[in-house]
Amino acid sequence: MNPSGHLLQLNEAQRQAACFGGRRGGEKFTAPALLVIAGAGTGKTNTLAHRVAQLVIEGIDPARILLLTFTRRAALEMTRRAERIVGEALRRGGPAAVRIPWSGTFHSVANRVLREYSQALGIAPDFSVLDRGDAADLIDLLRHERGLSAQKRRFPRKDTCLAIYSHRVNGARALEEVLHDGFPWCEEWAEELRGLFREFVERKQANAALDYDDLLLYWHALMQEPVLAAEVGGRFDHVLVDEYQDVNRLQADIVLALKPGGTGLTVVGDDAQAIYSFRAASVGNILEFPDRCLPRAEVIALERNYRSSQPLLDAANALIAGAGRQFRKTLVAARNGGARPRLVTVQDDRQQAGYVVQGVLQHREAGTLLRRQAVLFRSSDHSDWLEIELMRANIPYVKYGGLRFLEAAHVKDLLAVLRWADNPRNGLAAFRVLQLPAGMGPANASRIWQRVAGAGFRVSELTACDPPAAAAETWPAFSGMMSQLSDPHTAWPGQIAIVRAWYEPQLPRLYESAGVRAADLDMLQQLSSQYGSRQRFLTELTLDPPSASGELAGPPLLDEDYLVLSTVHSAKGQEWDAVYVLNVTDGNFPSEFAAGNADAIDEERRLLYVAMTRARDELHLIEPLRYYVTQQPRTGDRHVYGARSRFLDAAVLDTLDRATWPGNSERGLAHAATPSAVRVDVAGCLKALW
Repeated sequence: MNPSGHLLQLNEAQRQAACFGGRRGGEKFTAPALLVIAGAGTGKTNTLAHRVAQLVIEGIDPARILLLTFTRRAALEMTRRAERIVGEALRRGGPAAVRIPWSGTFHSVANRVLREYSQALGIAPDFSVLDRGDAADLIDLLRHERGLSAQKRRFPRKDTCLAIYSHRVNGARALEEVLHDGFPWCEEWAEELRGLFREFVERKQANAALDYDDLLLYWHALMQEPVLAAEVGGRFDHVLVDEYQDVNRLQADIVLALKPGGTGLTVVGDDAQAIYSFRAASVGNILEFPDRCLPRAEVIALERNYRSSQPLLDAANALIAGAGRQFRKTLVAARNGGARPRLVTVQDDRQQAGYVVQGVLQHREAGTLLRRQAVLFRSSDHSDWLEIELMRANIPYVKYGGLRFLEAAHVKDLLAVLRWADNPRNGLAAFRVLQLPAGMGPANASRIWQRVAGAGFRVSELTACDPPAAAAETWPAFSGMMSQLSDPHTAWPGQIAIVRAWYEPQLPRLYESAGVRAADLDMLQQLSSQYGSRQRFLTELTLDPPSASGELAGPPLLDEDYLVLSTVHSAKGQEWDAVYVLNVTDGNFPSEFAAGNADAIDEERRLLYVAMTRARDELHLIEPLRYYVTQQPRTGDRHVYGARSRFLDAAVLDTLDRATWPGNSERGLAHAATPSAVRVDVAGCLKALW
């Protein structure tokens, strides 16, 4: 392939990655295992899209390419780019007729595979998928049934239990090890948790329901059977994985089981951006990948950065050089110029907020839009003072990290109705739905559910049930709706309208702001028209949920512009012209909870690295000297002093401009009065007291 064609826009390393592999004689195009270490801002997405396109151009059937990503949007974007590249390469003047049917997130692909192999796995092909909220609710129900919520000593709440369970299964680690490393205060409850999780698994199986973790667990189990693993892996000539630094142990094992030895396997990622250990991801998976392949995987590093100026990259390079195990690389800017990053020392949170507000407004007046600026922080509560000052300065903003759309109670209600109709054995959905009619409580809901289950899970049995007197008037409409939805002859288009006709009159009784909630249900109905079946709608909405409008900290779109506030974890993959990083001190970078753990300290270093590499032109690292003690009066002055981040060693400091804020003139010291010549003998006065 002539590199002056569609490959011309790639640099040499990108081109090597895109074209890696070859032919022997008349055989089809093949490639050994490849690891692409894509540094921050080095064009990872573009390179991977060209890799997919190049495979198609080389004659690989698009249906035999598996593209695994961590977001549905990433899969769609890479597929779209690959189609365009193929069209340009073949000189068709437009998108080529290329469709990659096996492109999606790990969980969405797992869902498809498991439904095809449900008989071999002993699961119902129409299984329901539980989102995180539903799984946590089920654990909470089991906690109560097992008497664990009435202990004399504190037992972990449902979200903590679910986190422990997820770390145990996704990390393939013993429960005791998980508790010791991540949840030491729960170690005394190891046996109770083991029993709780066993019943959690049994209850899900009885309900023909799988949660997010189960999708990977079942797929992993499928790939442990050699015959089935060969059958699934044989469907694909090439498997490509994006963001490989974020995979957990289950995902890494699945990928390598699809292509034992690594032939046809390409993974892309950056070990320097591995920051999701709290989701059971392990940087070891990408570091060890080359040696898990036979022959050892080829490693190509992308180091040409198209985002940041060189002074910013110098600071980031110096920072990450201090990490432990890593693939060494040095990012080099594709453009010239740029200001050195600033390390700004301020007195406390209030002055930190003042510095940010002043800088944001100055940048705005100089032509940098508010939305091209961002303030990043380690934890969401670190922006509290800043948000107050932003409101005072009339600066609109958004803050990322809030409720997902599917976590809203009214949305969960409507989806529960559809889930129960779709899978009559889904007891969790049924228990929620049966409490929606007026006059129904947990006891009656449980009684009626037992009758439906005893009748072979026929939802139509509801019409023959005896509801409590308070629900007698509305019961026929409710049972009629459920019978209609569970009838296989009821067409999918229009089913949400059927639910809304019954449910919306209940909204004023169940929740506040019924009008706003009804608008959300209207959005769901419009969204449903994009899916060909109820099962696909429920599954894909669960695996790739939209965000709630409630995640916005204010109504910024009513204004001309808005500033971005974000945790560093939520900022990964983003970029802004100017970036402010709050609280760059020990205890925050690194977190105090990482103390004594070398691996955790390394991840904290990578977290700061991710924050620094979000900036294109300007980077401000801010270190307050004082942190006020909580639990004191509002006007209290008790405080502790913050220590400079241990990551800012001599090598990093050499790349930074250092300043204090406010300066002397801003404090008014430049105009201080000349001291008087009068002297007071304080020492003599004190001696005279005794």
